[in-house]
Amino acid sequence: MNGKKLLAGAAVLVVAGVSVSSAVRDETLAPPPIVDYGPVRLVAFDSCDNALTELRRAMSPYVSAYGLGGQRFLTMESSATDNSAGVAQKNVPDAPTAATPPTQQQGHSTTNVHEQGVDEPDIVKTDGKRVVSIADGKLRVIDVASRAITGTVDLGERRASQLLVSGDRALVVADSPVPMLKPSLPPDRPSFAPETATELVLVDLKGLKEISSLKTDGFYLDARQIGGTARVVVRSQPRLPWVYPDQTTNEAGSLRRNKEILQSEPISSWLPRYELTENGAKSSGTLVDCANVSRPTAPSATSMLTVLTFELSGQLGTGQPVSIVADGDTVYGTDRSLYIADDHRLLPELPARPPVQRPITTAIHQFDIGNPGPPKHVASGDVNGTLLNQYSLSEHEGVLRVATTTGTETRCCWRMPADVVPQQDIAPAPSESFVTTLRREGNQLAKVGQVGGLGKGERIYSVRFIGKLGYVVTFRQTDPLYTLDLSDPKQPRVTGELKITGFSAYLHPAGDGRLIGVGQEATEQGRTTGTQVSLFDVANPASPQRLAQYHLPNSNSEAQFDPHAFLFWPQDGTLVIPVSANRTNYEVSSLVLRVEGNQLRDTGRIVEPSSPNNYGGPRRTIVIGDQLWSISNAGVQVTARSGLAQQAWLPFTQ
Repeated sequence: MNGKKLLAGAAVLVVAGVSVSSAVRDETLAPPPIVDYGPVRLVAFDSCDNALTELRRAMSPYVSAYGLGGQRFLTMESSATDNSAGVAQKNVPDAPTAATPPTQQQGHSTTNVHEQGVDEPDIVKTDGKRVVSIADGKLRVIDVASRAITGTVDLGERRASQLLVSGDRALVVADSPVPMLKPSLPPDRPSFAPETATELVLVDLKGLKEISSLKTDGFYLDARQIGGTARVVVRSQPRLPWVYPDQTTNEAGSLRRNKEILQSEPISSWLPRYELTENGAKSSGTLVDCANVSRPTAPSATSMLTVLTFELSGQLGTGQPVSIVADGDTVYGTDRSLYIADDHRLLPELPARPPVQRPITTAIHQFDIGNPGPPKHVASGDVNGTLLNQYSLSEHEGVLRVATTTGTETRCCWRMPADVVPQQDIAPAPSESFVTTLRREGNQLAKVGQVGGLGKGERIYSVRFIGKLGYVVTFRQTDPLYTLDLSDPKQPRVTGELKITGFSAYLHPAGDGRLIGVGQEATEQGRTTGTQVSLFDVANPASPQRLAQYHLPNSNSEAQFDPHAFLFWPQDGTLVIPVSANRTNYEVSSLVLRVEGNQLRDTGRIVEPSSPNNYGGPRRTIVIGDQLWSISNAGVQVTARSGLAQQAWLPFTQ
């Protein structure tokens, strides 16, 4: 996302890439947006009246007889939402030590995160003395010394999904089961903008009580925590009361009415709303004022991004919100910068127009989070192609490295109502992957260098940047593991390539010039056959080698798409991932391996005792002293790290 001008020093996320014609005609077929791949500037609205005029103009080309978009409705492609992590590296003098894993506090492990010192939300947190988990709508606190559940906070009907912890405070992220506004869509119509609400709940872990809650309309994207400061990113969409063709109104009439609705709705229909419960009192309203909203020079006005900042030691309040008329899908953070990226895949299709193949770019926006309070936007830039996930981004010594794939994305991939006949999909251009380096120059993220030609005809399955090295895995039928030298940002280059069957969906540094990969083994024709764990030697980036492989047929692992499920304890080489296998019965367990020299040794499985609430199996395993604590929706199992003898089982019965 790109941005330039901010109001009152407040920074916001931005999106860019698709602009609309400045002259919007009230015709059935509005002119298509102009795709602009130049630098994106972030500007402020002059007034609320100007904001409303611009938002209506920007949204007009997307209005159809069915609301936003044509008769077809957008859904994210599997390739766009694949959360597999990635890799990248090179032959420089420090290659053997560049893959040194982040230092973990002695005695207990923590959430597996992208950048050291930047915490990420997860379903389990520990400080070595207590374990905090969320499952089945309840937050539970387990005392490590007594191996007992010491408290439970019932979160009600909220669908709690993640949490962050700072001292005796926990911030729980949940989907509210009750939308903030009554849905405007008929129940049989899929929607580009389903009604939903994100709720943030601040919990006192000492008093075991809810302190306050903040509900905002929209989707939760991600969050990052530095010390006691949490920043949460949400995406909201306009709340316009669209009408739809029915027995009394044909498509032409519905389109005409929707255009009238667009021109009559107030500015508040675009602005996100909030409901705050604090100190027994409730308040609600518009989360941000229109005068404090920024936009790219060419917004689509179909969504808005908001960054909320919370000091977890205090009250929630409304989170010092900063908003922009934009979309976004990927959040990456260091201890000084927050990056938001958007590849425009969530734009609705233009009505009454056949799918067209368009080059896709990803806009990236950098925000300074080095000071207390809301982030400050400092630079923006664009790269060709799409990201896999946050591991496609990495900042090192002031240079942002970005791994993208081009050629696989078109505007043809939609979920369609049953009564609509699909049109012929447009064949995508041949895919190719790149690593681009960017450096801040003024308020722009300017391109410094680029290397391409990675995995032609394939797409990225995982990326990892470590120091001046990079690793990229692409896959279609075989798995090329590319090593890259990024020591000279102006001339990044591929230094080595390893072709093996299968692929790694997550890459993790293992020290001593080694890399661990978790993914799937596959046949030479590209058919996956089960979970695969690989140990790579990348000490010589010109000749990467696989030292060891472990294959569990007919299985999958959550660690393939969620690195938080991956545990590596470098002190003794313990490696744990959850696996689900289809054998005689459906089995879920934690696979425990040990990295010993150049070998991967199978040391056993952690399987939960049978119980009425036992479903899903263990999802996270953490190290505390000489024990492994495995947490699921059913309870907590404690096993000895050596030998895996069960020492305790704490069922979640309340």
